[in-house]
Amino acid sequence: MAYWLMKSEPNECSIDDLAQAPRQTLPWTGVRNYQARNFMRDRFAPGDGVLFYHSSCPQPGIAGVAEVASPALTDATQFDPTSPYYDPASKPDAPRWLGVDVKLVRKTQLLPLAEMRAAPALATMKVLQRGNRLSITPVSAAEWSAVLALLAPA
Repeated sequence: MAYWLMKSEPNECSIDDLAQAPRQTLPWTGVRNYQARNFMRDRFAPGDGVLFYHSSCPQPGIAGVAEVASPALTDATQFDPTSPYYDPASKPDAPRWLGVDVKLVRKTQLLPLAEMRAAPALATMKVLQRGNRLSITPVSAAEWSAVLALLAPA
C-alpha cells in the first residue's frame, strides 16, 4: 500500500463535495502535470491512502482521508472544449491525461499548513518543501502515521 497527498481547490472539489457524492466517490480530473499523471498511471493502486488537501484557499491544509478507488482512467475533461482542462492536442485514441476515482474514508478537522510545518515528524513531506507545486505527492508511511495522529475527527 502506498500513500499520497492530493491537492484540490475547495471551490472546485472539496472534501464536502466528496462526502456528498454518490457512494462518496468522485473522479479526480484536471491533472495537467506529467509527473502527477505518471504517479497515477504507474504507482497508484486501488486501496492506496490519500490525504485530501485543500489548496489555493484562505486556509490550506489536510481536510480528510480518502483512498484510491480505481486504476488510472482516461480523464474525459481533456476532450471537452467547454472544460477549463480541455487539451486540443489530446486525442481519444491517444489520451494524454489520466485520473483516478477517489473514495472518502473520513472527513476531519482541517490540519492547517502552519500546523503541518510545526510538526517535526512532517519535516520531510514533499508538500512542505520549498517550490513544490505538484498536485499529487507521495507520502511516506511515517509521514502518513504522523498526519493521522494529528488529524481530529470532523
